[in-house]
Amino acid sequence: MGSDSKKVQWQEGDLTVTRTCSWTAPGCHDGCSVLYYTKGNELVKVEGDPESQYNFGRLCMRCLSAPELVNDPKRVKWPMKRAGERGENKWERITWDEAYDIIEEKVRSIWKDYGPESIVTAIGTGRNIWSLVPKLTYSAFKSPNFSMGFLAGDSCYLPRAAAMGTMIGDFFIVDASQLDPRRYDNPEWKLPECIIIWGNNPMISNGDGFLGHWIVDMQKRGTKLIVVDPYLTWFASRADYWLQLRPGSDAAVGLAMLNVIIGEELYDKDFVKNWTYGLEQLAERVKEYPPEKAEEISWVPAEKIREAARFFAKAKPASVQWGLAVDTQRAGVSVANAICALVAITGNLDVPGGNHLIRTAFGVDRLAHVSSDWGLAELSEEMRAKRLGVAEYPLFKYGLCATARGDSVLEAIETGRPYPIQMYWMETTNTFVNTASESKRVYAALKKVPFVVVVDPVLTPSAVAHADLVLPASMSVERDSLRNWWTPLRSISKVTQYEEAKTDEEIVLDIGKRLNPEAFPWDTVEDMIDWALIPAGVTFKELEEKTVIWPEVHYKKYETGKLREDGEPGFNTDTGMVNLYQDIFAEWGLDPLPFHMEPPYSPVSTPQMMKEYPLILTAGSRQWEFFHSEHRQSATLREFHPNPRVSMNPETAAKYGIKEGDWVWIENNIGKCKQQAVLDPGWDPRVIHGEHGWWFPEREAAEPTLYGAFESNINNLTTQCTTGPTGYGAPLKNTICKIYKAE
Repeated sequence: MGSDSKKVQWQEGDLTVTRTCSWTAPGCHDGCSVLYYTKGNELVKVEGDPESQYNFGRLCMRCLSAPELVNDPKRVKWPMKRAGERGENKWERITWDEAYDIIEEKVRSIWKDYGPESIVTAIGTGRNIWSLVPKLTYSAFKSPNFSMGFLAGDSCYLPRAAAMGTMIGDFFIVDASQLDPRRYDNPEWKLPECIIIWGNNPMISNGDGFLGHWIVDMQKRGTKLIVVDPYLTWFASRADYWLQLRPGSDAAVGLAMLNVIIGEELYDKDFVKNWTYGLEQLAERVKEYPPEKAEEISWVPAEKIREAARFFAKAKPASVQWGLAVDTQRAGVSVANAICALVAITGNLDVPGGNHLIRTAFGVDRLAHVSSDWGLAELSEEMRAKRLGVAEYPLFKYGLCATARGDSVLEAIETGRPYPIQMYWMETTNTFVNTASESKRVYAALKKVPFVVVVDPVLTPSAVAHADLVLPASMSVERDSLRNWWTPLRSISKVTQYEEAKTDEEIVLDIGKRLNPEAFPWDTVEDMIDWALIPAGVTFKELEEKTVIWPEVHYKKYETGKLREDGEPGFNTDTGMVNLYQDIFAEWGLDPLPFHMEPPYSPVSTPQMMKEYPLILTAGSRQWEFFHSEHRQSATLREFHPNPRVSMNPETAAKYGIKEGDWVWIENNIGKCKQQAVLDPGWDPRVIHGEHGWWFPEREAAEPTLYGAFESNINNLTTQCTTGPTGYGAPLKNTICKIYKAE
């Protein structure tokens, strides 16, 4: 076990410096090591920790702007009860005990009159609440319905998690040497010869706890890139192969690469023979996708697909860094299956420099990002069977990150079937602004829910429109907690307190002790954290003194029985192998092999509609300044990025009479929104890109304005309940539209 045993707090003049880890809110998916500079109770500045073996002192502009957001006087200061009608933005200040009394009374009333299943909880992304809110849901509210909000197809990592779960049995990440504190000096680690960056811009997005700078570091050491992306990202401009595909055609490209690798016998024959199941069936399937067919579907030249496939297969080791674009198409699970197969058959699973099979450090999987089942076992089988979506979509029951299906929650609210939804709990999620397609549909649906609670550091459009209670959540600098996604194990230290804000941990523990004290036996949050840390053999105070501890790294764990509960060699799957062919999918009536599925609106699916809506619309790429709908309150970050942007090729702009900076309507058969034109030759002339998550905190909060929540919302044009056969995946990044200048 390694640790970063350094001085954790000291004085610099009148400033106290604290070495710790920063997570949300505000933030992103990463947990970078920081130095907090405080004066009394005020956060003055943030710097990257130069001694950190995680981020080496590097921070993004979002983290550097934290003092502005943390000290914002417009934050929610204390619990508030709605005083007027929903949407009027009229509130009454109440105490925490009064808020808890209201919640307890409502929950017990719902239990009596409707049953616990009529309570639904929802979370935002990339936060410690991924473990806390499930515990609140299952143990305190006694409901099976923990969700990721109304995210269509649950299209944020869950399609990939479902694919990895049934195919490999574990999550994987790129081994960029971040598993060991010696980093590049670890003699066991190997530099990847090639990395495929698939549907991801890791320098900006840092998805899944992966710091994009690591790829740059490896490029400097000689790693070559293949980039699969419709846009010319910074990485694509430096790649040996850039596969500029049509949005939504990823599976066709993946299957064509498999066609080449299997057809030319470039796969790792020993690994495939000893550790995979179903190569023969996969080989038959990929014959249906020669590169020429993939070119017709994806617009990527057949020869470029061949060259990239050979390049990846021959590189030893090689790995894939993938992103949200894999999930945000109808057959997101199928795309992920194809990519998993590429990693597996080339022998790059769990080898140094490949795709490492990863679990939480030291087995600390409570209060960790991925522990969505914490407390689920306390529910009866009968109650678990009531989880929305599991009856129709078995993968929501058996995936690595099982949740209630967001689309099914929406349908239950709208129809009252299979039972009515009486309470909706939103913890740091901005529903119809960000995590919901068909924004106005979701906005209208939530008006029907009798009791809505919002837990958030700021008053969002979702809170103003729907909340009966608003509870002020602490930000990262105001919280004692853990960061364990994936490794190393890090402490988060509280250095300030904002008004009456409470941490998510405190809120969950307080409510849990009122509603089901036997399931919440801890007296304090620190007691709860100490309990979670038992597998690591440290207390929270001991971890805080170290700030970071690193577990031992083990490669090829499938050879030594480290993946299976029975201790036998193999993978944590039903066959003990990597399931290139998935029998369990066949049992569920699903295709057991990867396949391409067209978006519901596309040149292939709806050629007649292309006459009215001739452009492909993709959306949701990350920006330097913002994390989803966060950070819009920052005057500094808004100075860099004041308005929502729609990006297009100059050729496209000229065709429609649009100039740089013009306000443009983006419209399709679902709805429309307005964004400001940016001309960018990195896009194919047939494709435009709109930004997501936009609202304007400087505008009127009350309805009908709602901070301008609908004006520039790209989710006015996307669809709910249009998912793939598994129930996962939705066409959020691949639909159609027209554009015209806004007069």
